[in-house]
Amino acid sequence: MAYDAIIIGAGACGLMCAVQAGFLGKKVIVLEKNDKPGAKILISGGGRCNYTNIGATHEQFISANEHFVKSAFKQWTVEDSISFFETYGIYGAEKTLGQLFPEGKNAKDVVNVFASLCEEMEQQILCNTAVISIDNNGGAYQVAYRSNNKEKTITAPKLVIATGGLPIPKMGATDFALKFARKHALNIVETAPALVPLTITGKDEAWFAQLSGNSVFCRVSNDEASFEENILFTHWGLSGPAILQISSYWRRGQEINIDLLPNQNILNILSAERQHHGRIQLSTLLNRFYTKKFTDALGKFMPLNKTIADLSKAEMEDLEQTIHYFKVKPAGDKGYDKAEVMRGGIDTNELSSKTLESKKLAGCYFGGECVDVTGWLGGYNFQWAWASGYVIAQNI
Repeated sequence: MAYDAIIIGAGACGLMCAVQAGFLGKKVIVLEKNDKPGAKILISGGGRCNYTNIGATHEQFISANEHFVKSAFKQWTVEDSISFFETYGIYGAEKTLGQLFPEGKNAKDVVNVFASLCEEMEQQILCNTAVISIDNNGGAYQVAYRSNNKEKTITAPKLVIATGGLPIPKMGATDFALKFARKHALNIVETAPALVPLTITGKDEAWFAQLSGNSVFCRVSNDEASFEENILFTHWGLSGPAILQISSYWRRGQEINIDLLPNQNILNILSAERQHHGRIQLSTLLNRFYTKKFTDALGKFMPLNKTIADLSKAEMEDLEQTIHYFKVKPAGDKGYDKAEVMRGGIDTNELSSKTLESKKLAGCYFGGECVDVTGWLGGYNFQWAWASGYVIAQNI
Protein backbone atom coordinates (compact mmCIF):
# COMPACT_ATOMS: atom_id res chain seq x y z
CA MET A 1 0.00 0.00 0.00
CA ALA A 2 1.21 3.51 -0.80
CA TYR A 3 1.36 5.79 2.22
CA ASP A 4 1.46 9.56 2.25
CA ALA A 5 3.33 9.51 5.55
CA ILE A 6 4.82 7.26 8.20
CA ILE A 7 4.02 8.37 11.76
CA ILE A 8 6.27 7.08 14.51
CA GLY A 9 4.44 7.15 17.84
CA ALA A 10 0.76 6.53 18.60
CA GLY A 11 0.51 9.04 21.42
CA ALA A 12 -1.68 12.13 21.50
CA CYS A 13 0.12 13.94 18.69
CA GLY A 14 0.55 10.90 16.45
CA LEU A 15 -3.06 9.79 16.83
CA MET A 16 -4.45 13.26 16.13
CA CYS A 17 -2.18 13.54 13.10
CA ALA A 18 -3.39 10.18 11.73
CA VAL A 19 -7.04 11.12 12.17
CA GLN A 20 -6.71 14.60 10.70
CA ALA A 21 -4.74 13.20 7.77
CA GLY A 22 -7.55 10.72 7.23
CA PHE A 23 -10.09 13.54 7.11
CA LEU A 24 -8.04 14.99 4.25
CA GLY A 25 -7.97 11.69 2.38
CA LYS A 26 -4.32 10.99 3.15
CA LYS A 27 -3.14 7.47 3.98
CA VAL A 28 -0.74 7.04 6.88
CA ILE A 29 0.69 4.19 8.90
CA VAL A 30 1.45 4.61 12.60
CA LEU A 31 4.25 2.61 14.23
CA GLU A 32 3.96 2.19 18.00
CA LYS A 33 6.36 0.27 20.25
CA ASN A 34 3.77 -0.28 23.04
CA ASP A 35 1.13 -2.99 22.87
CA LYS A 36 -1.66 -0.44 22.48
CA PRO A 37 -2.05 3.14 21.26
CA GLY A 38 -2.31 6.10 23.61
CA ALA A 39 -0.43 4.53 26.53
CA LYS A 40 0.34 7.86 28.18
CA ILE A 41 -3.17 9.18 27.50
CA LEU A 42 -4.57 6.20 29.38
CA ILE A 43 -2.74 7.04 32.61
CA SER A 44 -3.13 10.81 32.43
CA GLY A 45 -5.08 12.48 35.20
CA GLY A 46 -5.26 9.23 37.11
CA GLY A 47 -7.04 7.65 34.15
CA ARG A 48 -9.49 10.54 33.80
CA CYS A 49 -7.53 12.46 31.12
CA ASN A 50 -7.43 16.25 31.48
CA TYR A 51 -7.57 16.66 27.71
CA THR A 52 -7.34 20.46 27.38
CA ASN A 53 -7.62 23.72 29.28
CA ILE A 54 -10.12 26.40 28.38
CA GLY A 55 -7.58 29.13 29.17
CA ALA A 56 -4.71 27.79 27.09
CA THR A 57 -2.62 30.42 25.27
CA HIS A 58 1.07 30.60 24.39
CA GLU A 59 1.69 32.16 27.81
CA GLN A 60 1.43 28.83 29.68
CA PHE A 61 4.28 27.25 27.73
CA ILE A 62 8.01 27.15 28.36
CA SER A 63 10.24 27.27 25.29
CA ALA A 64 13.43 28.95 24.18
CA ASN A 65 11.10 30.67 21.68
CA GLU A 66 8.01 31.77 23.60
CA HIS A 67 6.22 32.74 20.37
CA PHE A 68 6.70 29.42 18.57
CA VAL A 69 3.35 27.85 19.53
CA LYS A 70 1.28 30.85 18.43
CA SER A 71 0.91 29.69 14.83
CA ALA A 72 -0.18 26.16 15.79
CA PHE A 73 -2.67 27.54 18.33
CA LYS A 74 -4.19 29.79 15.69
CA GLN A 75 -4.64 26.81 13.38
CA TRP A 76 -6.05 24.52 16.10
CA THR A 77 -7.66 26.32 19.02
CA VAL A 78 -8.99 25.14 22.37
CA GLU A 79 -12.47 25.48 20.86
CA ASP A 80 -11.39 23.13 18.08
CA SER A 81 -10.33 20.54 20.67
CA ILE A 82 -13.60 20.88 22.56
CA SER A 83 -15.66 20.65 19.35
CA PHE A 84 -13.67 17.66 18.06
CA PHE A 85 -14.26 15.60 21.18
CA GLU A 86 -17.89 16.67 21.52
CA THR A 87 -18.48 15.44 17.96
CA TYR A 88 -17.49 11.97 19.15
CA GLY A 89 -19.43 12.00 22.41
CA ILE A 90 -16.90 13.40 24.88
CA TYR A 91 -18.11 16.51 26.68
CA GLY A 92 -15.87 18.47 28.99
CA ALA A 93 -16.48 19.03 32.69
CA GLU A 94 -14.39 21.86 34.12
CA LYS A 95 -12.65 20.92 37.34
CA THR A 96 -10.04 23.42 38.53
CA LEU A 97 -8.45 26.42 36.82
CA GLY A 98 -9.96 25.68 33.41
CA GLN A 99 -9.06 21.99 33.34
CA LEU A 100 -11.43 19.95 31.18
CA PHE A 101 -12.05 16.26 31.90
CA PRO A 102 -14.42 13.96 29.99
CA GLU A 103 -17.79 14.17 31.74
CA GLY A 104 -18.95 10.66 32.63
CA LYS A 105 -16.14 9.16 30.59
CA ASN A 106 -12.41 8.62 31.00
CA ALA A 107 -9.06 8.30 29.25
CA LYS A 108 -10.05 5.02 27.58
CA ASP A 109 -12.91 6.78 25.84
CA VAL A 110 -10.51 9.46 24.55
CA VAL A 111 -8.19 6.82 23.08
CA ASN A 112 -11.18 4.93 21.64
CA VAL A 113 -12.19 8.02 19.66
CA PHE A 114 -8.89 7.91 17.80
CA ALA A 115 -8.75 4.13 17.49
CA SER A 116 -12.27 4.02 16.05
CA LEU A 117 -11.64 6.83 13.58
CA CYS A 118 -8.39 5.27 12.41
CA GLU A 119 -10.14 1.95 11.87
CA GLU A 120 -13.01 3.63 10.06
CA MET A 121 -10.65 5.53 7.74
CA GLU A 122 -8.32 2.52 7.36
CA GLN A 123 -5.39 4.35 8.92
CA GLN A 124 -3.17 1.50 10.06
CA ILE A 125 -1.75 1.42 13.59
CA LEU A 126 0.95 -1.21 14.15
CA CYS A 127 1.59 -1.85 17.86
CA ASN A 128 4.43 -3.87 19.38
CA THR A 129 6.54 -2.42 16.60
CA ALA A 130 10.15 -1.31 17.01
CA VAL A 131 11.76 1.01 14.48
CA ILE A 132 15.18 -0.31 13.46
CA SER A 133 16.37 2.37 11.07
CA ILE A 134 15.27 5.37 9.04
CA ASP A 135 16.88 6.29 5.73
CA ASN A 136 16.14 9.00 3.23
CA ASN A 137 16.52 7.72 -0.31
CA GLY A 138 15.74 9.92 -3.25
CA GLY A 139 13.45 12.22 -1.26
CA ALA A 140 11.48 9.39 0.34
CA TYR A 141 11.76 8.00 3.86
CA GLN A 142 12.44 4.31 4.23
CA VAL A 143 11.68 2.91 7.67
CA ALA A 144 12.79 -0.55 8.69
CA TYR A 145 10.88 -2.00 11.64
CA ARG A 146 10.36 -5.23 13.54
CA SER A 147 6.84 -6.48 14.24
CA ASN A 148 5.75 -10.00 15.21
CA ASN A 149 9.39 -11.09 15.06
CA LYS A 150 9.56 -10.11 11.41
CA GLU A 151 11.56 -7.30 9.90
CA LYS A 152 9.86 -5.20 7.24
CA THR A 153 10.43 -1.96 5.37
CA ILE A 154 8.00 0.73 4.32
CA THR A 155 8.52 3.88 2.30
CA ALA A 156 6.67 7.20 2.20
CA PRO A 157 7.44 10.74 1.06
CA LYS A 158 6.77 12.20 4.54
CA LEU A 159 7.89 11.22 8.03
CA VAL A 160 6.36 12.30 11.35
CA ILE A 161 8.28 11.91 14.61
CA ALA A 162 5.80 11.96 17.50
CA THR A 163 7.50 9.65 19.97
CA GLY A 164 7.13 11.89 23.03
CA GLY A 165 9.71 12.66 25.67
CA LEU A 166 11.62 10.85 28.38
CA PRO A 167 9.12 10.71 31.30
CA ILE A 168 7.76 7.39 32.57
CA PRO A 169 10.17 4.91 30.96
CA LYS A 170 8.02 2.02 32.18
CA MET A 171 5.34 3.29 29.76
CA GLY A 172 7.80 2.92 26.89
CA ALA A 173 9.27 6.42 26.87
CA THR A 174 12.59 6.63 25.04
CA ASP A 175 14.98 9.20 23.59
CA PHE A 176 14.13 8.06 20.05
CA ALA A 177 13.25 11.54 18.75
CA LEU A 178 16.29 13.15 20.36
CA LYS A 179 18.69 10.52 18.99
CA PHE A 180 17.19 10.85 15.51
CA ALA A 181 17.47 14.64 15.67
CA ARG A 182 21.09 14.54 16.86
CA LYS A 183 22.00 12.07 14.12
CA HIS A 184 20.84 14.66 11.60
CA ALA A 185 22.58 17.58 13.33
CA LEU A 186 19.44 19.18 14.71
CA ASN A 187 20.04 21.23 17.83
CA ILE A 188 18.58 20.01 21.11
CA VAL A 189 17.61 22.35 23.95
CA GLU A 190 18.85 20.77 27.19
CA THR A 191 16.26 18.36 28.56
CA ALA A 192 15.15 17.77 32.16
CA PRO A 193 12.17 16.34 34.05
CA ALA A 194 9.30 18.84 34.39
CA LEU A 195 6.03 18.83 36.33
CA VAL A 196 7.90 16.67 38.79
CA PRO A 197 8.00 16.37 42.62
CA LEU A 198 11.01 17.90 44.38
CA THR A 199 13.17 16.15 46.96
CA ILE A 200 14.52 17.41 50.29
CA THR A 201 17.61 15.88 51.90
CA GLY A 202 20.05 16.80 54.63
CA LYS A 203 19.21 18.58 57.88
CA ASP A 204 15.68 19.54 56.75
CA GLU A 205 14.68 16.08 55.56
CA ALA A 206 13.14 14.91 58.86
CA TRP A 207 11.08 18.08 59.27
CA PHE A 208 9.43 17.60 55.86
CA ALA A 209 9.04 13.84 56.31
CA GLN A 210 7.08 14.25 59.56
CA LEU A 211 4.45 16.21 57.60
CA SER A 212 3.95 13.49 54.97
CA GLY A 213 0.33 13.56 53.81
CA ASN A 214 -0.35 17.18 54.79
CA SER A 215 -1.68 19.40 52.02
CA VAL A 216 -1.59 23.20 52.25
CA PHE A 217 -2.88 25.86 49.85
CA CYS A 218 0.11 28.10 49.10
CA ARG A 219 1.70 30.49 46.68
CA VAL A 220 4.93 28.93 45.40
CA SER A 221 7.29 31.17 43.46
CA ASN A 222 10.77 31.96 42.25
CA ASP A 223 12.21 34.70 40.05
CA GLU A 224 10.49 33.26 36.95
CA ALA A 225 7.00 32.16 37.94
CA SER A 226 4.37 32.01 40.68
CA PHE A 227 1.53 29.52 41.28
CA GLU A 228 -1.28 29.39 43.82
CA GLU A 229 -2.39 25.83 44.40
CA ASN A 230 -1.92 23.07 46.98
CA ILE A 231 1.42 21.66 47.97
CA LEU A 232 1.70 18.15 49.38
CA PHE A 233 4.32 17.16 51.93
CA THR A 234 5.77 13.69 51.39
CA HIS A 235 8.29 11.51 53.19
CA TRP A 236 10.90 12.54 50.61
CA GLY A 237 10.01 16.19 50.01
CA LEU A 238 7.31 18.18 48.24
CA SER A 239 4.68 17.42 45.62
CA GLY A 240 1.19 18.66 44.77
CA PRO A 241 0.05 20.93 41.91
CA ALA A 242 1.93 24.08 42.96
CA ILE A 243 5.21 22.19 43.33
CA LEU A 244 4.79 20.38 40.01
CA GLN A 245 4.16 23.73 38.33
CA ILE A 246 7.18 25.52 39.79
CA SER A 247 9.42 22.51 39.07
CA SER A 248 9.32 23.38 35.38
CA TYR A 249 10.98 26.70 36.23
CA TRP A 250 13.37 25.36 38.86
CA ARG A 251 17.04 24.47 38.44
CA ARG A 252 19.20 22.48 40.83
CA GLY A 253 20.79 24.74 43.45
CA GLN A 254 18.01 27.33 43.37
CA GLU A 255 15.61 28.25 46.16
CA ILE A 256 11.85 28.48 45.93
CA ASN A 257 9.65 30.67 48.13
CA ILE A 258 6.46 29.35 49.71
CA ASP A 259 3.79 31.72 51.01
CA LEU A 260 1.86 29.53 53.45
CA LEU A 261 -1.01 32.01 53.70
CA PRO A 262 -1.46 33.66 50.29
CA ASN A 263 -3.89 36.56 49.88
CA GLN A 264 -3.84 37.25 53.62
CA ASN A 265 -1.36 39.03 55.85
CA ILE A 266 -0.46 37.28 59.09
CA LEU A 267 0.58 40.55 60.79
CA ASN A 268 -2.76 42.15 59.99
CA ILE A 269 -4.54 39.09 61.35
CA LEU A 270 -2.47 39.24 64.54
CA SER A 271 -3.10 42.95 64.96
CA ALA A 272 -6.87 42.47 64.68
CA GLU A 273 -6.86 39.50 67.04
CA ARG A 274 -4.79 41.33 69.65
CA GLN A 275 -7.56 43.87 70.11
CA HIS A 276 -10.16 41.28 71.07
CA HIS A 277 -8.50 37.93 71.74
CA GLY A 278 -4.97 38.83 72.80
CA ARG A 279 -4.78 36.03 75.39
CA ILE A 280 -5.18 33.16 72.94
CA GLN A 281 -2.08 31.17 72.13
CA LEU A 282 -0.39 31.54 68.76
CA SER A 283 -1.05 27.83 68.12
CA THR A 284 -4.80 28.39 68.54
CA LEU A 285 -4.72 31.11 65.91
CA LEU A 286 -2.68 29.06 63.44
CA ASN A 287 -4.97 26.06 63.86
CA ARG A 288 -7.62 28.08 62.04
CA PHE A 289 -5.52 27.89 58.90
CA TYR A 290 -3.61 24.61 59.19
CA THR A 291 -3.95 21.10 60.54
CA LYS A 292 -2.78 20.65 64.14
CA LYS A 293 0.10 18.53 62.86
CA PHE A 294 1.25 21.31 60.56
CA THR A 295 0.89 23.96 63.25
CA ASP A 296 2.89 21.83 65.67
CA ALA A 297 5.65 21.47 63.08
CA LEU A 298 5.79 25.26 62.71
CA GLY A 299 6.81 25.29 66.37
CA LYS A 300 10.37 24.81 65.16
CA PHE A 301 10.28 28.41 63.93
CA MET A 302 7.98 30.23 66.38
CA PRO A 303 6.79 30.19 70.05
CA LEU A 304 3.44 28.44 69.63
CA ASN A 305 2.65 28.46 73.36
CA LYS A 306 2.96 32.23 73.71
CA THR A 307 -0.17 34.36 73.70
CA ILE A 308 -0.38 36.63 70.70
CA ALA A 309 -0.38 39.66 72.99
CA ASP A 310 3.03 38.63 74.35
CA LEU A 311 4.79 38.21 71.01
CA SER A 312 7.82 40.47 70.68
CA LYS A 313 8.58 42.52 67.59
CA ALA A 314 11.35 40.11 66.65
CA GLU A 315 9.02 37.13 67.08
CA MET A 316 6.42 38.84 64.90
CA GLU A 317 9.03 39.37 62.19
CA ASP A 318 10.09 35.71 62.40
CA LEU A 319 6.45 34.69 62.15
CA GLU A 320 5.96 36.81 59.03
CA GLN A 321 9.11 35.38 57.43
CA THR A 322 8.00 31.81 58.16
CA ILE A 323 4.42 32.21 56.98
CA HIS A 324 4.97 34.38 53.90
CA TYR A 325 8.60 33.78 52.94
CA PHE A 326 9.27 30.13 53.71
CA LYS A 327 12.46 29.35 51.79
CA VAL A 328 13.12 25.87 50.46
CA LYS A 329 16.21 24.68 48.58
CA PRO A 330 15.32 21.31 47.05
CA ALA A 331 18.11 18.79 46.67
CA GLY A 332 16.75 17.54 43.36
CA ASP A 333 13.67 16.05 41.73
CA LYS A 334 12.12 12.58 41.45
CA GLY A 335 13.35 12.17 37.89
CA TYR A 336 11.68 10.95 34.73
CA ASP A 337 9.94 8.08 36.54
CA LYS A 338 7.68 10.59 38.29
CA ALA A 339 7.76 13.51 35.85
CA GLU A 340 4.67 14.23 33.81
CA VAL A 341 6.54 15.85 30.92
CA MET A 342 10.01 16.67 29.62
CA ARG A 343 11.39 20.20 29.53
CA GLY A 344 13.52 21.09 26.51
CA GLY A 345 13.76 18.99 23.37
CA ILE A 346 14.22 19.63 19.68
CA ASP A 347 15.07 23.30 19.20
CA THR A 348 12.12 25.17 17.72
CA ASN A 349 14.59 27.10 15.54
CA GLU A 350 15.03 23.84 13.64
CA LEU A 351 11.34 23.77 12.67
CA SER A 352 8.86 25.86 10.74
CA SER A 353 6.35 27.24 13.24
CA LYS A 354 3.65 27.14 10.54
CA THR A 355 4.09 23.52 9.44
CA LEU A 356 6.41 21.91 12.07
CA GLU A 357 8.56 20.64 9.21
CA SER A 358 12.28 20.36 9.82
CA LYS A 359 14.26 23.07 8.06
CA LYS A 360 17.15 20.64 7.45
CA LEU A 361 15.18 17.46 6.70
CA ALA A 362 12.63 18.11 3.98
CA GLY A 363 9.44 16.14 4.53
CA CYS A 364 10.22 15.34 8.18
CA TYR A 365 7.97 16.75 10.90
CA PHE A 366 8.25 16.83 14.69
CA GLY A 367 5.32 17.29 17.08
CA GLY A 368 4.23 16.85 20.66
CA GLU A 369 6.51 16.46 23.66
CA CYS A 370 9.77 15.84 21.80
CA VAL A 371 9.79 19.50 20.73
CA ASP A 372 11.04 22.25 23.06
CA VAL A 373 7.50 23.20 24.10
CA THR A 374 6.50 22.41 27.69
CA GLY A 375 3.08 23.33 29.05
CA TRP A 376 1.85 23.90 32.58
CA LEU A 377 -0.01 21.26 34.53
CA GLY A 378 -3.70 21.18 33.66
CA GLY A 379 -4.35 20.00 30.10
CA TYR A 380 -1.96 22.38 28.35
CA ASN A 381 0.41 19.70 27.06
CA PHE A 382 -2.48 17.80 25.50
CA GLN A 383 -3.60 20.99 23.77
CA TRP A 384 -0.12 21.29 22.25
CA ALA A 385 -0.21 17.62 21.20
CA TRP A 386 -3.59 18.00 19.47
CA ALA A 387 -2.56 21.25 17.81
CA SER A 388 0.80 19.98 16.57
CA GLY A 389 -0.79 16.78 15.28
CA TYR A 390 -3.38 18.79 13.38
CA VAL A 391 -0.81 21.18 11.89
CA ILE A 392 1.43 18.37 10.69
CA ALA A 393 -1.55 16.54 9.10
CA GLN A 394 -2.32 19.60 6.99
CA ASN A 395 1.18 19.57 5.53
CA ILE A 396 2.15 15.94 4.99
